[in-house]
This record gives sequence, C-alpha cells and structure tokens, in this order.
Amino acid sequence: MTARALPPIADYAVIGDCHTAALVSRRGAIDWCCLPRFDSASAFGRLLHPEAGTCVVEPDDDAATGEPPAREYLDGTLVLATTLQVAGGQARLYDCFAVAEHGGRGDERRRVLRVVEGERGAVPVRMLVQPRFDYGEVAPWIRHHGADLYSAVGGDDGLLCWSDAGLAPDDDHGLRGEAVVRAGRRVRLVLEFRRPETIDGDALEAPTAAWADEQLDAAVDWWRGWSRRSDFDGPDAAGVRRSALVLKALTYAPTGAMVAAATTSLPETADGRRTWDYRYSWIRDAVMSTRSLVHLGFEAEADAFRRFIERSAAGSADELQVFYGVGGERRLPEAELGRLGGAAGAGPIRVGNAAAGQLQLDAYGHLLEQSRRWFERGHAPDDDYWRFLVELVDCAARRWSEPDRGIWEWRGEPRHFVHSKALCWAALEHGIELAQQCMRRAPEQRWRKARRAVRDAIERDGFDERRTTFVQAFGHRELDAALLRLPAIGLLEYDDPRMLGTVDAVREALEVDGLLRRYSLDDGLPGREGAFLACTFWLAECLGRQGRVEDARRAFDRAIATANDLGLFAEEFSPQDGAMLGNFPQALTHLSHIEAAVALARTAGGKVAA
Repeated sequence: MTARALPPIADYAVIGDCHTAALVSRRGAIDWCCLPRFDSASAFGRLLHPEAGTCVVEPDDDAATGEPPAREYLDGTLVLATTLQVAGGQARLYDCFAVAEHGGRGDERRRVLRVVEGERGAVPVRMLVQPRFDYGEVAPWIRHHGADLYSAVGGDDGLLCWSDAGLAPDDDHGLRGEAVVRAGRRVRLVLEFRRPETIDGDALEAPTAAWADEQLDAAVDWWRGWSRRSDFDGPDAAGVRRSALVLKALTYAPTGAMVAAATTSLPETADGRRTWDYRYSWIRDAVMSTRSLVHLGFEAEADAFRRFIERSAAGSADELQVFYGVGGERRLPEAELGRLGGAAGAGPIRVGNAAAGQLQLDAYGHLLEQSRRWFERGHAPDDDYWRFLVELVDCAARRWSEPDRGIWEWRGEPRHFVHSKALCWAALEHGIELAQQCMRRAPEQRWRKARRAVRDAIERDGFDERRTTFVQAFGHRELDAALLRLPAIGLLEYDDPRMLGTVDAVREALEVDGLLRRYSLDDGLPGREGAFLACTFWLAECLGRQGRVEDARRAFDRAIATANDLGLFAEEFSPQDGAMLGNFPQALTHLSHIEAAVALARTAGGKVAA
C-alpha cells in the first residue's frame, strides 16, 4: 500500500460500542483504537506515531479515482458508511463495533466489523491489519489458526483477525488481503480483542459471513433504538442527535462513566506541549453531558453516572477526585511516552493526567445540581445517598474560601476563580432546597450562612463595577469565558444587567473571527491555543436567553461551522488556518452544542424534553 501523510483530525470519524472507540480516516484507515477500554493502551495508534499501528481497507491504488471518498453515518446510528469509488465500480465500506452483546466489565471481547458491499461494477480492495500494542511498543506475534483465522499477540494483548477474503502474514508483523467486490456481494473483516491466554489454536471458532452480517444489522438496530428515544425537533435536530450519539458513544456501559474524549495528546497548539490525556471520566464534563442528554429525553445515563460517582468516591465527599478511570480507578499518574513523536510530530504523548490531584471546587456544585434534577424527576435520595449529599454540601461550606485550579485545570498557582465560587454557592443552594423538599435533616442554618458569604464575596471581589463585568478571579482583572455559565449555574438571571455587561465584555476581550478563546492571560504554558468551541456555544446560549436571538444564531452557526462533514467537533479550532485542535471528539463541545440548541429552540418555541 502506498504510504500517505496522516490526514488532519477533521478527516476522522468515530465509531464505538460504549466500551471503547476507534477513529476511522476518510480513506478507510483505523488509526486510533484502544482495547479493550477507552483508557487502555492503543492497539492502532498511527494517529500519534506513523509506526504505532493501523488497519486499512481501501481500493487498489491503481484503480482508485483519486477523489476523496464520500461518507456518512447511517441515519440514527454510529455506523459509518464510506463510498469506495474506482473507475470500474463503486462499493460501500461499513465500519462499526458489534454492540448487541454488551457484557459487564469482565467481558473484554470488543469486536470491530468492517464490511465492504459492492454497489456497481467491480471494486478491487486491499486490506492491511497491522496492530502495534502498548502505544506502538510491541509488534505482535502472528499465528495461523486454520481456515481464514489468525491471531496477533503481544504482551497482555491479543487480536483475532478474520476475513472471508483471506488473509496472509506479511514481513512486517501484519496481515494483508485482497479481494474484488462485485455488485450485490460482500467482503468482511472482523477484529476481536482477546487476552492471549484465551487464544488456543485447538479451541478457536472463526466468525462466519452470516454472523458478521447479523452483527452489522444488530449494531444499526441498537443505535437506532437508542436514538429514537429523543423527542427534540426543530431546525437543529439532526446535528443535536449526532451530538447525542457521540456522548452516548463516550459512555462506558459497565459502570456509567463518561470520558471527556476518545483520544490522548492531540495538540491544542501547532507546536505541541499542550497535550493531555482525556480518556477519563471528569465529574464536570459527565454531569453536564448527562444533563444535556436528559434535555433530549435520555434519563438512564444520568442515573448511571450518579451511581458511578458515589461508588468511585466510596460514598465519601472527602475522597472526591476531579476525575476517575472509567472503572472508578483513582491513581492515574501522568507520564510522557518519549519514543512517540506525537500527532504531526507535536508531542509529548501523555498517558494519565496530573489534574487528578488538583482541587477543583466546582465538582460539589455539579453533583448537587444533578441530584436536584434527579429529585425533580421523581427520585428521592435514600438514606445512604443523602448522607453523601450532606457531606458534599458540608465540603462546599467549609472549602469555598480556598483558592483552587478552576474549570480550566490551571497549572500555575491556585486562584480564587469566580466560576468555582459560583458552583460552591450552587452546592449550598441545591443542598438547602433538597433538604426542604425531601424533608431531610441538615445543618441548614450553617449552610445558609455560607451561601450568603459566598454570594457576598463574588459580588464584592469578583465584579468589576467600572467595566460592569464579572472577572476571572478575585484580585485579577482578566476575563474568562467560563463566566458565561453563571446564569446556568443559577447565581443570577440571564438578563441581569451585570450579566449583560459580562457577555459584552467577554465578547470584546476574547472573540476571534466569531469564536471565543477561554481566557486572554498568559497561563505559563508554551504556545497559543485556538478558540475553545464550547465557549462559543455558551455565548450562543447566553445571547439566546437574553433575547438577542440574531446574535445568538450567528454565534451558534459560527460554532457549528467548525464541525467536520459528519458533525463531529474537536476541543478547539484555529481561526487562522481552519484546523481542528485538541482531543477528538470532545464531549464538552458536543454537550455545549446540545445546550445551545435547546436554548435557541426554546426561544423559537421548539419542542424540548422537560
């Protein structure tokens, strides 16, 4: 196969099975896939290094037309369909994970399905399966198990590889195959993750063509069955449903955790260094994601995450972390993989994230908000959960006056971030309301005193009277797009004069080509990051709820214009060269897209779940 430069991030699609995910390029290459979980080491990692593994299904180079293939997701699904065009024919490549057999955490068999179906003429197709386990460190041992079944084993990882087109080992620790796909016929490739000790040459059973076709149909039915539960309509409904599917795909089904993104170390600047591992479950992102899904009619995900956090914190607010592994793991030390060069040479590649040990006070408010919403939907906390909630509110009452690292996981000295203080206020507010409505005993007098103290501090030290705007942190004049969340938190109304002034000030200070940056100050890290897409959606939501509908629509449309052709968003975007930046696809961007669309629908009288 002809070597090609890696495509830009916008050229990738995501497929998943609510256990892990893979990125598939427009030309049919799986260049990122961690098995068996989101936060496992990669088996296909060419996204981060050219020699870290790939799986390619593409037309024969000599027969290909050279035109970029067209692609789409089948309606209501995360099943990708890519058109393979050659001079003598056309076929479609369907990519997905098998999802019909969701198992618990002990079931690690993740199955990737790649099915080529002829539509007209004849299409010569080449296949390459080239795993590189442990982020490209381990080239596998390839073994033949009879018929068309092979295994690739290295360390603690293994893949079973099967194709009805036939596969054969190559000289580079991989497997290759060729076929001519004619109209009405199919060729299939199945990859199944297995632990090496379960791969026994005498006991393995190869897939069949009928089984692969059944699994493809089942995946289509499963995703459509889930997405049909949404009752959102209006002009933005198609994009909103796509964002909802992405959020569902980023959920780890066995525990209810939700990862912030499917990738690690995609750079936020062209020169690297700002590279982080987002394959973990942040409290903030997951609570906001589940709230967005509830707006669309999906409630089960919110309850699953609520229970995940209680378990992961061991029922103790004092043990609460900023984020956890998808199984509830707490120790996630940050390390750099020095051998890998990074996406487009921009490193370093990181696994783990040092932010796990930070103090981020907003977590208390997010969890109390989620519990309040859950109660309003008819679910009262039991005794055990109430004790956990009381501890959370007590922590907010006790610690609100401390400096923290804030929503952006500040790596400099802690500050008194206004956004963090506002969410401590929200924890106290929701705690008091829950105690009253649930008729539960709680130290309400102490909570009320702390609630008043937090608000007074924000209004005294977090507001610039001269500029009529809230500021990023006490004692600092810089602005921060996170201030746009203050009405959503409940601290004040969207049309409060102080909020009107804040929106205008944030736009003036942080807007670049219609998109917002997070903040304007030097954060001590190298390079200048791009526009942070969630912030522009927050702006659209604010403007819409303030009645500035035309401005809201312009901000919203500018933000959605940064999506790729499949409606997928990265974390950031470079207005200068139109490139996606940061990890992909990004939950925070997709959930903020949903929230902004809901706000615009309400201003236009659209239908939204209560």
